[in-house]
Amino acid sequence: MAKYLYPAVFTVEEKGMYSVDFPDLEGCYTCGENLADAIAMAEDVLAFTLYDYEKEKKEIPSPSKAADISLGEGEFINLILCDTIEYQKRNNNKAVKKTLTIPEWLNEAATAAGLNFSQVLQNALKKQLNL
Repeated sequence: MAKYLYPAVFTVEEKGMYSVDFPDLEGCYTCGENLADAIAMAEDVLAFTLYDYEKEKKEIPSPSKAADISLGEGEFINLILCDTIEYQKRNNNKAVKKTLTIPEWLNEAATAAGLNFSQVLQNALKKQLNL
């Protein structure tokens, strides 16, 4: 899965700041200098956390219903959407060397055509994976 929607508890702090906690995900919290910043930070920490769950093959808990979450004074719920594939594209672009084998005739034809093997492989993988 790549897209997730989770409820986040926003708490109004001093000087217009906000803290944000995701009650369904242990250790998933952040803060922001204002509401817009807090929402952006919440999207980022949610994507990071769920990407880590995916990578570690940990069970991803189902999101709670917003109505079932108890709130304290100065708190409200906002649903936060994230896409772990987009997160990976933005934050996980380190080049990885791969060794592959192709027929000699194909190598010669591609070299003669001036093809960039890395780019061709990336394009083929994205197409194959529907990315």
